[in-house]
Amino acid sequence: MNAPTARRYVALTEGYLTDAHHAKTAHGVFRYSSDPIVAVIDSAFAGQNVRDVLPELGKDAPVVSSVREALAFSPTSLLVGVAVSGGALPARFRAHVLDAVDAGLEIVNGLHQFVSEDPQIAERAHARGTRLWDVRKTGEIPLFSGAAYRVPQVVVLAVGSDCAVGKMSAMLELAAAAIRLGDRAEFAATGQTGIMIAGKGIAVDRVISDFTSGAAEQLVLDVAPETRFTLVEGQGSILNPAFAAVTYGLMLGSAPDLLVLCHEAGKDTIDDFDVAIPPLPELARLYEGALAPVKPAPCVAVALNTRALGGAEAKACIARAAQQTGLPVDDVVRFGAERLWRAIRTAAESTPKWQSLQAVPRS
Repeated sequence: MNAPTARRYVALTEGYLTDAHHAKTAHGVFRYSSDPIVAVIDSAFAGQNVRDVLPELGKDAPVVSSVREALAFSPTSLLVGVAVSGGALPARFRAHVLDAVDAGLEIVNGLHQFVSEDPQIAERAHARGTRLWDVRKTGEIPLFSGAAYRVPQVVVLAVGSDCAVGKMSAMLELAAAAIRLGDRAEFAATGQTGIMIAGKGIAVDRVISDFTSGAAEQLVLDVAPETRFTLVEGQGSILNPAFAAVTYGLMLGSAPDLLVLCHEAGKDTIDDFDVAIPPLPELARLYEGALAPVKPAPCVAVALNTRALGGAEAKACIARAAQQTGLPVDDVVRFGAERLWRAIRTAAESTPKWQSLQAVPRS
């Protein structure tokens, strides 16, 4: 029941492949993981290629209707590729998961419902010797201690206008840009998809509330010694009535030095709630004000998600946001992250940590 050293995923999205919100796990792994998705199970698109269905991902993988068909592409693992409201395994997924267990595939699951605690799945997996990895399961988490204030790295936290506006993607793109430009940066995963991509992290939305800040602290304490910039994946929004508690826990526990504000262009209310999203300058001030009494952290850049806009409209929207906020703004997925990373690095030079950062070993 050991994990494969290198995974070859078949992603299960049955009915959700083109739903950017609910299939964000599959989309994120497609875009950022070094472990390839070699096939997708989704009967609505069977016989097609992912590149034709979702050209923006820039990935090739056949879409099939069953585990049996997917086995022709030599997968090692079945990825439950969705994050659905409530976190339960969709009923139509169960037969596919059981077929994958019987085929000896590892099951990688990021839902709140743990497959390892499902009697039917767990019994079949035990009999077959199949590994079940519930990514959201956490080990023992300590209470917040304050040690996060003393880390030498500059900690950059993504904060957002709402859930699913691109916080993970922004920090992964910025981390990659930093490394390309010679800066030692590490992405700290706080959600299930980020953990699948990074290979480690803590799903903070599964942590008992009193320990959320402690979990965030552990993430910034656990980076490689040579790391100079820790880029923490944000979660939720301080405006979201359902998920603000996780957002605040991350803000206080990771003790950020800098904030990157993430927003989806055109979005003006919180999903599922009649809560207005204020203008970006006001939203940035809300985040800064929440942190100011504990450990001040300025918002130094805006990562704008313009996926719903045409190219010219996206660039105009970015220019307006920059004028309104007085901050560097870009869509780092669409137009590259180097420009925004350079601005963040320049802002880091004004932090109290900058001199201690110079003492962090580079290799």
